[in-house]
Amino acid sequence: MQSIEFTQIEGFNVGHAQNTVAGTGCTVVICEPGAVTGVDVRGGAPGTRETDLLDPVNLVQQAHAVLITGGSAFGLDAAAGVMAFLEERQIGFDVQVTHVPIVCGAALFDLALGDHRIRPDKEMGYQACVNAGTHESCQGSVGAGTGASVGKISGMDRAMKGGLGCFAFQAGDLKVGALVAVNCLGDVIDPETGKKLAGVLHQDKTSLDDTETIMIQSFAPDANLFAGNTSLGVVITNADLTKARATKLAAMAQNGFARTMRPAHSMFDGDTIFAMSWGNVAADLSVVGILAARAVERAVVADVKNAQSLCGIPGYQELGM
Repeated sequence: MQSIEFTQIEGFNVGHAQNTVAGTGCTVVICEPGAVTGVDVRGGAPGTRETDLLDPVNLVQQAHAVLITGGSAFGLDAAAGVMAFLEERQIGFDVQVTHVPIVCGAALFDLALGDHRIRPDKEMGYQACVNAGTHESCQGSVGAGTGASVGKISGMDRAMKGGLGCFAFQAGDLKVGALVAVNCLGDVIDPETGKKLAGVLHQDKTSLDDTETIMIQSFAPDANLFAGNTSLGVVITNADLTKARATKLAAMAQNGFARTMRPAHSMFDGDTIFAMSWGNVAADLSVVGILAARAVERAVVADVKNAQSLCGIPGYQELGM
């Protein structure tokens, strides 16, 4: 097994667009021929688009793009730009009068950073598609991770910057990669070392506190923690999967979130992972799932380590964690 670039997995293009002043952006993963796609939603506050189509019992077997976006539910408007881009290129299901692309998506809450009046929209979604395939960096405060932050249990003034991260593995002919936007309520842990990398800051803002301890000590259910959560991911692979297996792969990949975020999948997060398969490599689903979870882990770590400070929220490198 070796690590490879996320963009080395054939059949997929990744593009980003962002507004760093407003503190928001979006990322699109495109598979023009259509990828067998599944989804797993674990958080208690999801904002999603077209995920019902991905249920294995439903007709549609493939998606042409997955959008992950900031802007909360408003940001799902960016999917219209993705659809327009693909339709112009006759990508999607041929319905005689036009082509209808299947674009699934999910949004994270970043309205507390920058200018909440500016959100990803049709124009930004279109631009992300224009930028796809240009090998832009998938690390740091770009795309859907532009306005992401972590450790918000004690308010934004003690939070740290999250962002976008990606990582991929190859084992023989099998390739599995993960792209994540980390915007969790809690803290981020490196599972290889056990070190806490980012999260809620102590009042002196020079060291890290512990989100779960704070939550346990303040267990009354009247806290308003809506502002700023949900982590999103897209797993891609060249394994030959059915829709049901892609759905299972998305669920297995969530282990990567559980190993790196404390807490993960809270009622205040809408944690969602999509899994996209385009290829013909025969592989044991358990092995694909192991690699997916590990890729998500490493993508989360890369995410917070590369997240640049923005809108007054400090990043990992600035604080020297």
